[in-house]
Amino acid sequence: MQRSISLAIAGALVLLAAGCQPGTSATDTVAAADTGFATTLQERLLDAKRGDVIEIPAGRHSFDRSLSLRADGVTIRGAGMDKSVLSFKGQKAGAEGLLVNGNDFTIENLTIEDSKGDGLKISESANITIRGVKVQWTGGPSTKNGAYGIYPVLTKNVLIEDTVSIGASDAGIYVGQSDGVIVRRSRAEQNVAGIEVENTINADVYENVATGNTGGILVFNMPGLSQQGGNIRVYNNKVIANNHENFGAKGTPVASVPAGSGIVINSNDDIEVFANEIRDNATANIIVSSVYSTGYKDSSASPNFDPYPERIFIHGNTLSGGGDSPDGFDLKALKVAVYGLRGSFPDVLWDGYFNQDRVVDGRKTGPQICLRDVSGVVNADGPGGYKSPGKDMKAHDCELPRLPAVDLKRG
Repeated sequence: MQRSISLAIAGALVLLAAGCQPGTSATDTVAAADTGFATTLQERLLDAKRGDVIEIPAGRHSFDRSLSLRADGVTIRGAGMDKSVLSFKGQKAGAEGLLVNGNDFTIENLTIEDSKGDGLKISESANITIRGVKVQWTGGPSTKNGAYGIYPVLTKNVLIEDTVSIGASDAGIYVGQSDGVIVRRSRAEQNVAGIEVENTINADVYENVATGNTGGILVFNMPGLSQQGGNIRVYNNKVIANNHENFGAKGTPVASVPAGSGIVINSNDDIEVFANEIRDNATANIIVSSVYSTGYKDSSASPNFDPYPERIFIHGNTLSGGGDSPDGFDLKALKVAVYGLRGSFPDVLWDGYFNQDRVVDGRKTGPQICLRDVSGVVNADGPGGYKSPGKDMKAHDCELPRLPAVDLKRG
């Protein structure tokens, strides 16, 4: 039998204890409820059992330490995005805003603000739903902001829908080392990476808006992690004008992302990008690259890590603008050398790294980066130090089998 716990009742009791009378202003009411509500919510999270629905009443609720939940089958439900706000602006203890370790978990209809570290982190869990949640840092983009907004990692069967993330110093919406993921109908802006799917298997990213970030949508494989990713579809998104300067912490992989990156595929295999609107990303609308271009080095890299992007199928997108003002000295010089001062990169920028010893069916073959419906590609010749860039589309005149839709298997 499901238990429904309304923290609105607890908030009302706190008000009565404080001696609030009818006619008290809404601002005064919220302020009076804060201390008691924070204590009550943490207690409910610590005591939670399967079937609990923990309701967050409308209002701004302040916390000075992280919240945590370690139980299966729990729902946290607010009164609506921007109505129920959990503020960690005065946080003194803990890294995250809310840390969850539990299966069959749902969080919906609330906002998390100004956490010291990650906004919402869910780790080592299965069957996760994140719906109607906003995570933001209200002081604007800053390296001092938390790294991740919405952050499921080491998870399985994850649905993220109708969410918003603003101001993360790494990724606004991030899914890492997971299997079975859908990210849809969400918005990411003013993050370093808007939406990032890293070392994740079987993901669909669609009907999202990524704008005003350093990079719009990133599909990454990085060394030294528990699994390599692949089988990812990115489609029906709007990836527009992601030209914010990079404010990621030095030494992190995301700090290498050039401002003005639309969709970036890095060291990943079996990726399909189609039916997106991608425009006005100043470095390039689409970048295909290897970890060798990131400058990121990890001594724990697995010897089985594949650094090369392979079997990439880009087709049927609407592309315009972009490529006119690339970020970084090397890319600026490359653009001028190949296209002149007033020229622009074509729709696709490839760093040129590939496995020259790759063998399929007994014969050597290239990386199979198949391009359709693009204005062109520039091979930056990263392995050669950008000395011999090329524009030949012949090697990219190919097609690959369509990838299947992701099926979230619950239960």
